Formats: sequence, structure tokens, C-alpha cells
Amino acid sequence: MTKTEEPLQETTFILLHQIVTGIEAFLYAACLAAFLRPFMSGGTEALGSIRKKSLFVFFDYSSVFLMGMLLPGHGTLYMMLVTALLIASSRYLGIERKLLFLLSVLFYCIRHLSLMVTQSADYFSNRLFLLDADTPEKVFLGASYNYLLTDGLMFLCFAIMLHGLARQFRKQALTLHVRELCYLLLTPVTGILFVNITLRFLLIADGTSIFQLYKQVPAAVCIVPLLSFLFYAGTLAAIALCQKTVLLQEERGKHFAEQQQLAAIQERLVQMEQIHDGIRRMKHEMRGHMANIKGLAEKGCYEDMERYIARMDENMQVFEFTVSTGNAVTDVIVNDRQRAAARLGIDFSADFICPPPEGYDVYDIGIILNNLLQNALEACEKTEAGQRYISLSGRKKNRFYLIEVRNSFDGNVTFHPRTGLPVSSKEARPETGSAMSAVLHGIGLSNVKREAEKYRGNVDIKTEGHEFQVTVLLQENPAV
Repeated sequence: MTKTEEPLQETTFILLHQIVTGIEAFLYAACLAAFLRPFMSGGTEALGSIRKKSLFVFFDYSSVFLMGMLLPGHGTLYMMLVTALLIASSRYLGIERKLLFLLSVLFYCIRHLSLMVTQSADYFSNRLFLLDADTPEKVFLGASYNYLLTDGLMFLCFAIMLHGLARQFRKQALTLHVRELCYLLLTPVTGILFVNITLRFLLIADGTSIFQLYKQVPAAVCIVPLLSFLFYAGTLAAIALCQKTVLLQEERGKHFAEQQQLAAIQERLVQMEQIHDGIRRMKHEMRGHMANIKGLAEKGCYEDMERYIARMDENMQVFEFTVSTGNAVTDVIVNDRQRAAARLGIDFSADFICPPPEGYDVYDIGIILNNLLQNALEACEKTEAGQRYISLSGRKKNRFYLIEVRNSFDGNVTFHPRTGLPVSSKEARPETGSAMSAVLHGIGLSNVKREAEKYRGNVDIKTEGHEFQVTVLLQENPAV
């Protein structure tokens, strides 16, 4: 082996290392873009907009880490730089800053943990590839094979762990506040620190002797990757626990809102009973009223007679129901919303007949109507006067019942990427209030969806121009 060949072999190994590092940067950049993609605001944006945001994340990460190949610096520094750039672009990406910071830390934590897991494999594979390496050429060749193998294993481990984390996040959306963020950051940050400290103890050379952790402490070959998996499992458990807490809060909020709606409906039914009692009393008193009117007419007191009739007409209007649905519960809801629409200058039309009680609970129908019409009223309030309208229809066909509400709105709507339901402006900015207030805002359609699921039905939402349309399909369910 000549002196000119040895540097050539070393240069080839260094070149291989740089090429693989560059490919790694692109692969990890693609993984980061794919990881963040489901959290980017979709709404009514075109798919191309999401692709542009994903490309932005890809170039952000790859450019910073490729720059790290040219400039000296620690990997943690570049990690912090990428995170800072992403947070600065959070508005463009459509991801809330606290969530984006958490996702970035989790991404780098998994990178560190996957590196730590494969160190044990590297310890054994390195000895295997260099077992018969008795020449510099064989040493560099074996080192190259070992580097490619362990690097491939590390990326495979990283991809599997990241996929598991992404699946866990898809189970339930998180509303992050400072307390929840600190709780979720505790385990991954500790994992990153553990990996950085452990890497410094794997191989220590002081000029006269070399300390190799796995050689001096053989049990560490199993303990280190096990600890890495425990950090990963702890991170998943913390996210699952936080999601469970959010889900319980949402269920409590929905249950509270549903109970409030039922209480309101029952209160109005009591008022209806009082109105019916009034109607019965008025019917009983009608003979007396007719006698009074006849007496005023005989005396020629026509002005007094007109005032008397006007007073009777005023009292009768209290008992008037413009819309008749065939059921007292839905009568109350639809007519209440019709009167509210009239006060707001909203054109209200209804072609609704309550379904038969066989297979449909009238209180479930009432909750659906109450939420749909209340949402429609709130949406119409944001539109210009003269352009406000609400149209309600309900019809039964065979074993199915269809409820449809169409209303005007201002044309601005953002849909949640996972639930597919519209996100209210208050819900979209959870930092402006407490966790419970965020749960209580914008749960109307989620309540409708939950009621529809009782009847093996679904909720379909469409927007066209400045018209918002919700269609609820229900199937007969004798068990309710």
C-alpha cells in the first residue's frame, strides 16, 4: 500500500460520509414536512397551498442542515435554528406556535432516541465488519459498510417511531396552554439531554487510554436502547393522557351544553302548558267577551269596542304559532327561532314535520334543531341586512329522516383538519381563554354529529358562495 493510496481511501470514506449526510438531510426534511402537514390549516384553501407550505418546511430544514456540512457547529444549534424559523413562520403554516414548538421538539427527540437505539447495533456490527480487516483498505471498506448499515437502521427506527407518534396525535386534537405545553415537553427534553450526555460517555480518549462504555460496562448495550424506548413510551403516554383530559373536558362541556338545552326546552314546554291553559280559559271566557262587544255595539260606543277588540287581538297573539311541526317540543324550538329571526330581520322559512316517535326521540330531534338554527342565526347576524335568510326543511323517506338547514353567511369558514367541522374564531384562538371556555365554544355542530351517530346517520356540510348548508341524515332507531 503506497502513501498516496491511504489518503485516497480516507478521502473516499469522507466523501461517502458527506453524501450520506446530505441524503439524510433531505430524508429528514421530507419526514418533518409530512409530520407537520396534518396540522397545517386547510379550511377552504386549495391543496396546492398545503403543498407549498410542506415544501417551505422541507427547504427550511434541508438548507439549514446542509449549511451545517459547510460550517462548523453543533447539531443542537441547527436544530434550534430550524425551530426558530418554523415558529417565525407559524402564521403562514397555519399552526399555533405552542403546538409547532412541541412538534419540533418531539421530532428532534425521536431523532436523538433513534440514534441512541442504533448505537448498540453499531457496537456489534463495527466489530463484525472489522473482524478480518488487516489492511487500511479493508478497514475503510468495513467502516463504510458499517456506516451505511447503522445509518439505514437508524432512519428506519426513526421513521417507525415518528409514524407511531403521528398516529397518536391523530387520535385527538390538543388545545395547548402553557401548563399543558410544559407537561408534554418534560419527557422529550429530558430524552434529548440523556442522549447528548450518553453520547459523550460512549467513547472517551485522553491521549494515553481509551474508555469505551459498552466494553467497560457490557450491560449498557441493553440498558441504553431500553432507556431510549422508555423515553419514547413516556412521551406517547404523556400525549395520550393529555388527549384523554381534553376529551373528558369536551365531553363534560357537551354534556353541560346538552343539559342546558334540554332544560331550556323543558322550561319552554312548561310555558306552553301555561299558554294552553290560557287558551282554554279564553275559550271559556269568549262568551263573556262577545256579550261585552255586543253591549258596546248596542250603545254605539264604537271607539271603546275597537279598543276592546284590539286588546283581545293583542292577547291572542301570545298564543299564535306561525309554524306547526306536529310536536310540542319542535313547535317551541322552531317558533322561538322564527321569532328571533324576525327581530334580526332574517327571512325565515320552514317546511318541517317532526318524525313519528317510533324510532326517533323528539328530544334528540330538538337538540339537533336547536343547534342548527342557533348556528344559522349567529351566522346570519354577520351578513348584511336584506341578505339574511334561513331555510329549514325536514322530511321522512322510508326508514330515513332528513333535516336540512340553509342560511346566508359571510363566506369565511375554516374547517378542522381532523373533525371536518367548522372552527369558530374563538376556538381557533385557544390562548385567549381557559381550556373550558375553548371547549364550550363552537360545539354546536359536534353535538349535532353526536346525536346523528345515535341513529347511524351522518352530517354533511357544504358551502357555496355565501350560502352555508347542513344536512343531517338519520335512520330509524327503535332502541332510543
